[in-house]
Amino acid sequence: MAKTKLLKQGDALPDITLTGVDRQPVRLRELVGQKVLVVYFYPKDDSPGCTAQACSLRDQYEDFVAAGADVVGISGDSTESHAGFASKHRLPFKLLSDTRGEARDAFGVSTSFLGLLPGRVTFVVDRSGIIRDSFESQIRVGEHVRRALELVRTLAQEGAAPAAAK
Repeated sequence: MAKTKLLKQGDALPDITLTGVDRQPVRLRELVGQKVLVVYFYPKDDSPGCTAQACSLRDQYEDFVAAGADVVGISGDSTESHAGFASKHRLPFKLLSDTRGEARDAFGVSTSFLGLLPGRVTFVVDRSGIIRDSFESQIRVGEHVRRALELVRTLAQEGAAPAAAK
């Protein structure tokens, strides 16, 4: 499998369909249009950093919604694992299963930390389906949430005018 570059500002949202906790297909491109989309890739359900990140997103979820955004979490865990994780921590946003790594490859999210853990990357996608920011850090989990919410609020003030695609 060829390594792809991490998507960055100006790149288009990949046309990926994944499975949600209800085992129904979710096409990412269908989630943009009316809302800005925050897509975050995380290593593993119920691990300490991933739980902290998910709970921080949960705690600020209403702020994301009020600013016109929705949040989607993606990892290689199964839909059953996601369902348990979402229920245990009362997560109000979608968790999508990427067991074959197709979304991770399409977004260019690689493994990190000595090649042992899948990477942790957050993307903010505007209403036209263009990535406005990507942030990658395995350990600065709070920064993912802060940075994404700040940009979502900025896009709301701008009226989410689309960025020019590269």
